[in-house]
Amino acid sequence: MDQLRAIRYFSKVVETGSFTKAAKAFDVPPSSLSRRVSDLEKSLGATLLQRSTRIVKLTEVGRVYYNDVQQILNQLEQSKETVRSYQTTPMGRLRISSMVGFGERILLPLLDEFSALYPQIVLDVSLSDELSALGRDDVDIAIRGGYAPNERVLAIRLMDNEFIPVASPSYLEKYGIPEHVMELKEHRGLYFKAPAGPTPWLCYVDEQWHDVSGPAVAISNNGPWLAKKACDGEGILMSTRWALASYLESGTLQELTFEHELAVTQHADMAIYLLYQKQRYLVPKVKAAVDFLVEKIKENK
Repeated sequence: MDQLRAIRYFSKVVETGSFTKAAKAFDVPPSSLSRRVSDLEKSLGATLLQRSTRIVKLTEVGRVYYNDVQQILNQLEQSKETVRSYQTTPMGRLRISSMVGFGERILLPLLDEFSALYPQIVLDVSLSDELSALGRDDVDIAIRGGYAPNERVLAIRLMDNEFIPVASPSYLEKYGIPEHVMELKEHRGLYFKAPAGPTPWLCYVDEQWHDVSGPAVAISNNGPWLAKKACDGEGILMSTRWALASYLESGTLQELTFEHELAVTQHADMAIYLLYQKQRYLVPKVKAAVDFLVEKIKENK
């Protein structure tokens, strides 16, 4: 701490051009401040300041040292502000973007609980399956499904995003239960429409990928509508396990299992990710939301 104080004194002398003015800024005697700076020079083994009766100016090595310590002092001030921000009440407008299905089923109910805990935070929630760039779209937090993003953001894996094939008992009774993935080509398909287009039915057989999508009877970006059509026996649906959980529990839809697993993309390790920019985590409202959502979603998955 003594050396840090001496560095602050030295920096202020450079800025004011006077030991007297620097001492006044810190409310200490000029002799005390001058002694601290002299001790700093001794510890460094270098003369940082040229002193005369009228002016004080930097030596060549003093200028190099001054530029270096300015970065350190600035970082210390930022760190001090960070610590102070942790002690403030989370408040203000919090912008959250989430994919539609996850937002409707999981996120929005949790945000009701979050609002009760943090009444001074105003939630600004957008549900869209279009990708959001955190910086460009002025979003504090984004929740997206897929594989780990390569954006320069922090990504927390919340839960698996496994897609499974399901059908109603009435459909299977009418059209039969497919026993091999290749048989799916002959079955009626209900397809979720992602921003890139309808999600196909893919499988990896004999060391190569195959598209086993059946003829489409409905395509939509509205998951509940497709699930209803599946419950009505209109076709086979590929959707996420978390979105189908209630239908599977009630028995209105049954999971189809095959020797070769189905997928909607050749990318492995599909998951739901919470995304945010590292520096934004220092803002109390963002930290509160990230910590809350990660804890709640992981404990309920």
